[in-house]
Amino acid sequence: MEPSRRSRRDLVVDILLVVFASVFGLVSYAGYAADLHPTDRVPAWVLWLDLACLPLGCLALWWRRDRPLAVALVIVLLSSFSTSVIGALTVAVIGLAVYRPLPQAALGAALAVVLGLPWVALVPDSTGDSIVTGFLILVLMSAYVAWGAAIRSRRRLVERLREDVRRERELREERLAAARVDERRRIAREMHDVVAHRMSLLSVHAGALAYRTERAESGEAEPLKAAEVGSAVRVIRDNAHRVLDELGDILTVLRSGDLSGEDEGTHQPRLTDVARLVAEAVDAGEKVSYTSDLPEGVEPRDQIRRTAYRVVQEGLTNTRKHAPGAKVSVTVTGAPGRELVIVVSNVLPIGRAESEIPGAGAGLVGLAERVHLDGGRLRHGPARGRFRLTAVLPWQVAQPTGPSGDHGRKVS
Repeated sequence: MEPSRRSRRDLVVDILLVVFASVFGLVSYAGYAADLHPTDRVPAWVLWLDLACLPLGCLALWWRRDRPLAVALVIVLLSSFSTSVIGALTVAVIGLAVYRPLPQAALGAALAVVLGLPWVALVPDSTGDSIVTGFLILVLMSAYVAWGAAIRSRRRLVERLREDVRRERELREERLAAARVDERRRIAREMHDVVAHRMSLLSVHAGALAYRTERAESGEAEPLKAAEVGSAVRVIRDNAHRVLDELGDILTVLRSGDLSGEDEGTHQPRLTDVARLVAEAVDAGEKVSYTSDLPEGVEPRDQIRRTAYRVVQEGLTNTRKHAPGAKVSVTVTGAPGRELVIVVSNVLPIGRAESEIPGAGAGLVGLAERVHLDGGRLRHGPARGRFRLTAVLPWQVAQPTGPSGDHGRKVS
């Protein structure tokens, strides 16, 4: 067993205990020698041997942390005929109770009492009552064991509390790490929705412009007029600015270091923004009809509003990717205490249309996870010649927000 490494505090405590054992032993030895009568049968060499045991007992205390049982047994044997090691015996018994289980400490104390009784009986002190002296020794040994056991219990309690604190810190760090990962995933989904929608609009306009230009160059169509080119370029510019603004809002939250929620200064989508989203798609040349049957003055909570907006956004983006030119229908219905239902459907193209806009293929997967986290359901797939994307979200609490502006509105 390798000796434990002592800290500065441990070193100071050990030195003080050795000093205490030395002083206590010298005082006890002086009192014992003074109490002896000339008629006592104690040779002088026994007294010198008693005093010689003092440095041995104090030196043994240096290993009391690493080998408390062995140190206690050595000092107990010395105490059977040496009074000068009484201080070292006190420290050794208390240390045995601190560093070893209670049965070992009690056994060491009982051994000290048993080995000390013959000397007490043969060489009585000034009181002349060996029974009283033996009883006092028993009481002192019991007190030493109890004192050491109390110190051991307190140390174990402190260690347990420290372990609980350490474990709680680890759990807190794990919870924070999980929260950061979840929030980064949410931001990744948000960025996917924003980029996919805006870039699909840009791709549609740029593709239409390139197609018209190629037809004009080949003589199959009239050259583009300056007003048409300017209109297309303005739409491309406006959508580029919007995607940069929305990405800037998301990156602001990401750079802030606080991933626990949305930035207060960031505009969050609302149900009233769905009409604007549809209008942008119509301006881009899509055939989209929008029907809303929502009550005025109330909207779901913020997270539900954002999810509903993203459902419509993802539905329009998928239509541009996989069914370009198809007619799209967007319907939003619901009321407080019921459910908010968003349906985006489009006519299936004849044959299999190859997507002109590359995608990650994770839009609907991320959208399904988002809807599920909000306590809703998402269904999508072809049926009766149409591809239908349906999201059902809970609408539990109505919050006054002012006129919705799109009650019963139909955009086409």
